[in-house]
Amino acid sequence: MNRLFRLSLCLLLASCSAEIPTVEENPGAGGADLIVQNATIYTVNPDQPWASAVAIKDGQIIYVGDDQGAQELVDSETQTVNLHGRMMLPGFHDIHVHPVESGVLYQQCVLFDIRGVAKLLDKIKECALANPHDEWIVGGGWTLDNFVPTGLPDKKLLDDIVPDRPVSLKSSDGHSLWVNSKALEFAGIDATTPDPENGRIDRYPNSDEPSGSVQEDSAIMLVADHEPPLTSDDLINGLKYSRDLFHSYGITGIQDALLKLEPGDGYYGLDAYNQLDARDELNLHVVTALFWENTVPLSQQLPKFLNARKQQPVDGNVKATAIKIWQDGVIETQTAALLEPYSDRSDGFRGDLQNPSDDLNKAVIALDAANFQIHFHAIGDRAIRVSLDALEHAQKANGSRDGRHHLSHIQLFDPGDIPRFADLNVVANFQPLWAIQDSYITDLTWPRLGEERSKWLYPIGTMQRSGARVGFGSDWYVTSVNPLDGIEAAVTRLDPNGLTDVPLGVGEEITLAEAIKNYTINGAYVNFLDDQVGSIEVGKQADLVILDKNLFAIPAHEINQTKVIATFFAGCLVYISTEGDKLSDDGKPIPQTLLCDGSTNSRREIARGKDINDGWN
Repeated sequence: MNRLFRLSLCLLLASCSAEIPTVEENPGAGGADLIVQNATIYTVNPDQPWASAVAIKDGQIIYVGDDQGAQELVDSETQTVNLHGRMMLPGFHDIHVHPVESGVLYQQCVLFDIRGVAKLLDKIKECALANPHDEWIVGGGWTLDNFVPTGLPDKKLLDDIVPDRPVSLKSSDGHSLWVNSKALEFAGIDATTPDPENGRIDRYPNSDEPSGSVQEDSAIMLVADHEPPLTSDDLINGLKYSRDLFHSYGITGIQDALLKLEPGDGYYGLDAYNQLDARDELNLHVVTALFWENTVPLSQQLPKFLNARKQQPVDGNVKATAIKIWQDGVIETQTAALLEPYSDRSDGFRGDLQNPSDDLNKAVIALDAANFQIHFHAIGDRAIRVSLDALEHAQKANGSRDGRHHLSHIQLFDPGDIPRFADLNVVANFQPLWAIQDSYITDLTWPRLGEERSKWLYPIGTMQRSGARVGFGSDWYVTSVNPLDGIEAAVTRLDPNGLTDVPLGVGEEITLAEAIKNYTINGAYVNFLDDQVGSIEVGKQADLVILDKNLFAIPAHEINQTKVIATFFAGCLVYISTEGDKLSDDGKPIPQTLLCDGSTNSRREIARGKDINDGWN
């Protein structure tokens, strides 16, 4: 692998006025391969929060301190980079993301950020016309709030523009599938088809005729199983797309939140991860959460989980050590499990649990005993409660252990359950970009919950103050994978692109330092990597990100305007922006061959994930 210290590189960046204190560490013996100096370095190490210089040797940090101390590590082979006050942070960690699935979708019919039904239909028609020989039109990204008040699109809209081929398009939250009549026909779904367990086929009012949308995984798969199968190249290319995007946002560690079992007992995307990692082209820390199938007995699933974990290379960057349990759906389509009935219904309906409590308890006890980490999807307050109950049962049955179990999404709380996260040592895995007062909340969520319950939506600040460990993820493709978007939303409770002006909730904002911690050392903790990465400390791997602004020196509403200039993985340059690319010593672009292996797209400026792909390819 070609290392950054082999470059004749000096990033001649504009200076930053912030003055920082520095604390010198014991530099140890021997010269450094690379020294970054004159920087504003926020280490996320409480014993030494700030520094101005970092020295790297063989991919590890050997010095953190001031510029003068770093000079003692300079020898004839040392390369130096002067950041002129620019900010350095530890690499970011996203602990709930879907890299393979999202990367594949961005090669399909992409509907993200399209507002209005007419514009959605124009884009879908464009996809169909651009690909006349494709058997199916597949893709996704549409949002439920385009179809207020129900959030449910009609098949007739698709029939009018694509009458002759199946169309199947996932919603942006991944819980709904919009289909035309041809797709329903191919799937054999008609008025006589019963709803599958834990799923729903939407139907016209006062009728059994399917209306064109299906809810939750079991119903989605009734259609998706008939789509043209993805090839190994499709998965690898999708993962490469995601890897490059992550690096452009400073992300060096992830937890893939959902790998499903495929025919042949392999897990979707796991081979793609392993192939790239074996070629030294992945350059990410990855934990994969293998999908728990709610209707399949434990005795059939556990051996497959154990085998997948055992088969992973011991010295690789990819671990199959987590299990994803989907415990409910989403509030907007009334598939989330609530403690009290939905406010906009008169029949007392409060949603369904994907796993009954007794079954969940048995599964979690067995998985915990087998030393798996449990990664829950829990949206409603009832789903949150029964998930915590299951973990409490496991703790009583197996004893306390360092399981680092976590609940993701955790939208609606009964306040009495918040202290249980700290009590049970369970990580609260929030998606901070969801904690804003957007049209999803105002048009779809609030009417289903009422005013009093809606006070307890995404209580990140309350959770932080409770003493629980909080980590952040994006759930991309659902929302932007850019950690700077998430950090701004967590600090302001506002949309980072200025689309809202009233914070969601009262007192649920957190500090910038807390938000950074949740995206760095706490994310590394969830992936059992906090002793290796997540902060800038001597002895840790040099996973680092350079920003063009000091986040502590700008208004909170400018955080997401900050750009990543460079990203390092194990001291290796995996991303450099156009700005950085022009600033080598001799003024020429940095040769592609001097970047890390596998970073073939890193020298180009990559736009935000939602804009990077201009549609159907």
